[in-house]
Amino acid sequence: MNTFWKAPFKLFLHFWFPRTCFGCGKDLAWRAEEPLCPACAAALAAPGPLVCKRCGAVLKSGGAHCYACRGSKEREYKCRVIRSAFVFNTSSRALVHALKYARADYLAGYMGGLMAERFKKYPELADAELVIPVPLYPKKNRRRGYNQSELLAKAFGPKVGLTADTVSLSRVRDTVSQTTLGRRGRLLNMAGAFSCNNRAAVKGKTILLIDDVATTGATLEGCAEALKRAGAKKVLAYTFARE
Repeated sequence: MNTFWKAPFKLFLHFWFPRTCFGCGKDLAWRAEEPLCPACAAALAAPGPLVCKRCGAVLKSGGAHCYACRGSKEREYKCRVIRSAFVFNTSSRALVHALKYARADYLAGYMGGLMAERFKKYPELADAELVIPVPLYPKKNRRRGYNQSELLAKAFGPKVGLTADTVSLSRVRDTVSQTTLGRRGRLLNMAGAFSCNNRAAVKGKTILLIDDVATTGATLEGCAEALKRAGAKKVLAYTFARE
């Protein structure tokens, strides 16, 4: 379309099909490029100020590690570090749910860009060599039409100079919903749920897993176990939000 007509056409579309903020539902300005209004965008907050050195959980009472990662327990985990761009609040939840459940796949570019902007604040992730998204079980992927974590990885990776490998890790078991399970149950539920299809791609490398939300880290741990079995040197993780 001719540049001259872009603004009038956009105004015309906004008049008949006004865009609303994913966070609060208020009308967005017709020139707005982002899916959140300024107030909701400003509400996207980083986890902290204190987080667990391993899993990134917010530490409300201080310290270096959460209870689950304290002491010798830290060495048991295959996923060495988990970090998130934002805390899971009204604004980040709205974006995640729209991407995940409302077929708003176009949000992945915006969200992946935000993750890239925040990435430089986590030097503990700087030695990552390859980005791998958390895979969906094939049946769920077909039903949804896409894997939201894969879309985030594809948007995020190039912005930080990393290749997104979307084929080397797969989910081989359709696990039950994690929502009703405790931490131990979630870890058991994800044990053996993933498999590495290409050992050569990950052997000796530091892998950065990408997902939309981290809760207990059980899904990321399941992925890390499969990658470590395949010879990955180290597995880190980075998500859009942290519950």
